Amino acid sequence: MKESNKIIIESPPYIDRIVNLNDLLGKKSHFLFGPRQTGKTSLIRHTLEGVRVYDLLDSSVYLALSRNPGRIAEEIAPRDRIVVIDEIQRIPELLNEVHRLIETRGIRFLLTGSSARKLRRGGVNLLGGRARTRHLHPLTSKELGTRFDLLRAVKCGLLPSIYFSDDPRADLQAYAGSYLQQEIVAEGATRNIPAFSRFLRTAAFCNATIVNFTKVANDAQVARTTVYEYFEILKDTLILHEIPAWRKSKKRKPLASSKYYFFDIGVLAALQERDFRPGTPEFGEAFESYLLHELISYRDYQSSESLSYWRSTSGFEVDFIIGDHTAIEVKAKQNLSSSELKSLQAIAEEKKLKRYLCVSLEPRIRKIGKVVVLPYQEFLDSLWAGAYT
Repeated sequence: MKESNKIIIESPPYIDRIVNLNDLLGKKSHFLFGPRQTGKTSLIRHTLEGVRVYDLLDSSVYLALSRNPGRIAEEIAPRDRIVVIDEIQRIPELLNEVHRLIETRGIRFLLTGSSARKLRRGGVNLLGGRARTRHLHPLTSKELGTRFDLLRAVKCGLLPSIYFSDDPRADLQAYAGSYLQQEIVAEGATRNIPAFSRFLRTAAFCNATIVNFTKVANDAQVARTTVYEYFEILKDTLILHEIPAWRKSKKRKPLASSKYYFFDIGVLAALQERDFRPGTPEFGEAFESYLLHELISYRDYQSSESLSYWRSTSGFEVDFIIGDHTAIEVKAKQNLSSSELKSLQAIAEEKKLKRYLCVSLEPRIRKIGKVVVLPYQEFLDSLWAGAYT
């Protein structure tokens, strides 16, 4: 038999997500926000079979409902107890109809979006507490299970379609381009796309740092006030996490400025146009950013506890603090010395926290004074088991 030359392109496997839409919608309507390609559509398709879905990225659906938002009430049948509106921010006026249908027909809505900017800034009806808000993040180690690989996560990021891609570099470059086009241009957030593009690359090199806004303005060739506006755009479109300073130390005066992290390491690598190779300082930054992704996902999926960082005016810095109980320093090293734990030891002198952890590439757990040095997988398993609360 002659061998076929047809190329079969396999879809990436579906990974069960921690967010359970049936549980959420069994209680109340929900907004579900997350950056593009975090898997919102796949999650809906696999867990809400048979429900009515309005995809506002579909031109025909968008045009019909933008012309007549009341049409949605005419189309929803008595059997439709759950209705999904995908990319709700494209027609914020639909929320008035959603509000009315929740009140008059008891329908539960899932309202998804890759940006909350128009909804927050447009003065639209946000349903007055009739819908709760959840976030969907890129994949976590808990969701991937045995498919999780740290080096792949750092190289490719954790967007589902890209983590399993056979050409993640090309897909990440396309993602960065589509973000500029779809999120920024479509929302009218800025008309000067070349300036925003310069800013975005400059901002990528500020990842995991306290931002010097004047330097960013100079490097991106835009006004300082514009830089503040652009950072707000990145936060509103869920591309950037802002981590506030922990300011409760007394012995050492803390800084008050926030730090900023991009939501996905792969997207960060594409914007910086470089690989994060083990053994380099860049890999350490990527490892820290990855750990923050797990902490933010755990916070939003399970704990709801605050995340912050600590830095003293004298230069001590601890990467993350969970609530007011657990300090976490991240070190991408396989063999740590006690001198590399000075910041954790300094914050331990405040006697305000319960735990002092150094998450590392070391193979085994050990304790140095009050500091517990943990292999990263041990930390992740304990985190998702609820050990750090």
